[in-house]
Amino acid sequence: MLNVALLVAVLVLYFLHFSSQNQTEATDGPMVVNSVPVNIAYINSDTLLKNYEFSKVAATQLENKKDELQAEYENRARGLQTEITNFQRNAQNMTIAQARAVEEDLTKKQQNLLRYQESLTQTLIQEEAKISNELYNKVADYLRDYGLVNNFQFVLTYQKGSGVLYANDSLNITDAIVIGLNDAYQLEGQHADSVTAQ
Repeated sequence: MLNVALLVAVLVLYFLHFSSQNQTEATDGPMVVNSVPVNIAYINSDTLLKNYEFSKVAATQLENKKDELQAEYENRARGLQTEITNFQRNAQNMTIAQARAVEEDLTKKQQNLLRYQESLTQTLIQEEAKISNELYNKVADYLRDYGLVNNFQFVLTYQKGSGVLYANDSLNITDAIVIGLNDAYQLEGQHADSVTAQ
């Protein structure tokens, strides 16, 4: 009886020893899902945004739009400030009714200026969202095609402050993606120029 119990114990230990060794060996190689290796790569989004021509052009356009809207607002604000200064200078020469009417008018103009500022801010937010969406679509479309051609199941984004604390440099495809995106953007520009010329 004791020999049978010892034999069973030895067989259990033997099984546990070799099954745990097989699990360790399985995790040492490339990641395998359903017997298919999973290929993963990543791009550094900061580097991509810094070197992708569309991103640079879009950032410049957005900055120009912001400056244009800021100039419009400042022009209106200066006009209102001039009216307020004139009122303060001439208020003593007005009747109480006239002064009250001008004050009401200036208050309405201040409220309109605030609404106009909110409108400009909203316009800028919409412009930023439009550009961000276009940038995202261009990069995502290119990466989808690139991933299919190069057999990547995942292309992740990696930047300081992201959830990824370490990524092996051999998985970094940022430079290749930037080159490809810039080539595609240049072709897109040439195509737009040829359509405009026709």
